[in-house]
This record gives sequence, C-alpha cells and structure tokens, in this order.
Amino acid sequence: MYAVVEISGKQQLVKENETIKIDRLPYNDGDEFEIKNVLAIGEGESTSFGTPYLEGASVKFSVVQNKKDKKVIVFKKKRRKGYEVKRGHRQYLSVVKVEKIIKG
Repeated sequence: MYAVVEISGKQQLVKENETIKIDRLPYNDGDEFEIKNVLAIGEGESTSFGTPYLEGASVKFSVVQNKKDKKVIVFKKKRRKGYEVKRGHRQYLSVVKVEKIIKG
C-alpha cells in the first residue's frame, strides 16, 4: 500500500515501513505524529484520489532522527573582475519512518 501525502507544502510518495528524509519537523527523536493531508492512496490495482484530500485517511509516522544533510557548496565567479564568493549550506532534515497508512 502507498500514499501521497502533503508534508511542509511538498508532496511525498510513501509506503508502509519505509524510511524517508523530509524537511525538519518540530518533533524530537522517537516522537510519533499523524498527517491527515492525504492526497491519494493506492493498493494493488485500485487507487483513491481526494479533492484535494481524502476524508478520514491519515498516515502515522515516527521520527527516527533529526540531523543535517551533506554540505552543498555554492561558488560564484565573474571572470576578469576578481569576484569570487564561496559559500556552503547544510539543510536541516528529519528522518522519519512510515508506521501505518489508514485508508479511512
């Protein structure tokens, strides 16, 4: 069974017992939470779509870890002008596990 949920304004395809990385959420390690913004649920050949969300459907998650992602280097340069800027960025992430998809 799989579901398409809206987390932090982004759509994410999730399956049961799957671990995914998403933008940092305001939960601590080991916390469990539920998201009711389910756009679609599919099981085998049948798929249900919401307008925009499915009534009574939800997905239960548990936070595995809050961490930072790998560093991304941003380098800007203008040739022949002596302009060079090097910056790095590390995105804050939450690693979550999909516990259960409730069809409703």
